Amino acid sequence: LLAQILDHWFESEPLKATLATDAVIGAMASPHTPGSGYVLLHHVMGELEGRRGAWGYVAGGMGALSQAIAQAATARGAHIFAEKAVCHVLLGQDGEAQGVALQDGTEVRSKLVLSNASPQITFLELIPQEQLPKDFVQRIRQVDTRSPVTKINVAVDRLPSFLAAPNAHNGQPLPHHQCSIHLNCESTQLLHQAFTEAAHGHPSSRPMIELCIPSALDPGLAPPGCHVVSLFTQYTPSMLAGGQPWDEQARNAYADTVFDCIEDYAPGFKASIIGRDILTPPDLERIFGLPGGNIFHGGMSLDQLYFARPAPSYSGYRSPIPGLYLCGSGAHPGGGVMGAAGRNAAQVAVKDFRHL
Repeated sequence: LLAQILDHWFESEPLKATLATDAVIGAMASPHTPGSGYVLLHHVMGELEGRRGAWGYVAGGMGALSQAIAQAATARGAHIFAEKAVCHVLLGQDGEAQGVALQDGTEVRSKLVLSNASPQITFLELIPQEQLPKDFVQRIRQVDTRSPVTKINVAVDRLPSFLAAPNAHNGQPLPHHQCSIHLNCESTQLLHQAFTEAAHGHPSSRPMIELCIPSALDPGLAPPGCHVVSLFTQYTPSMLAGGQPWDEQARNAYADTVFDCIEDYAPGFKASIIGRDILTPPDLERIFGLPGGNIFHGGMSLDQLYFARPAPSYSGYRSPIPGLYLCGSGAHPGGGVMGAAGRNAAQVAVKDFRHL
């Protein structure tokens, strides 16, 4: 249990709860859920510019990271076709991958196919089911993809001024504006209560909020004096109680709850909002192909990690289809913007390619 680990090392309840947010982020779990300690480890195991466990902003927004990878690839001769939806994987007579078919009818032939789509899309939508072992299909169908995350992007006409650390008179960002700000986590019990509400199908009445202001470090993201605020919030169930839809009313009601909470910490925040974009779990699934809205393509629980990710006997990036590899967050070791799954999968694919 994460709560036991934190109790062992710390006394301060706000500190424990703030650290606990990194253990339940993206997970439909509470700090009291068995195995929750692993997700905290996952979030601090990496390093940034030699600093262990550090995280950073990407200049120009997260899309700039994808662009950097794309430029590195094209510099080495890769051809990239964006906005070209894949319809299915092309298979040979022996069931091996021979390329992909696009929705516009184009066929792209290749000896190997790497998919960083989720295991669900890769194996349940892009491959004929009769080509896969039944127990494998069953396992992929059973992967726990529940996600508690609703992402809210907000445009504001001034920096939030927090009661605990009021803004400077010149309105310039202070050190805390350039960090990750965690709200509604004064105690681990608050997080547990928020989880319990969502487990019963109701968006949390006092949600866990991780607030970032990337424009405080990267002014080009917003006009002068204005800012973009990124809110990573939970817990919101994918399916609302009673089968209610995540319609415009439900989305706005939850967003208002989040903004009311922020207003308590930073009076005037609601009046500063000039635009907002609300992405509930179904929105994250529809727009980004995240199963259940899960940012990791599947829960990072102990039964879905290491040799069992995405399925036992298939944790080494190869799949039941020869020549088809899984290289996204649904493969070992999971998500977290670290690129480990992609790098590992590439090495396996290159090794196999030499024998073709």
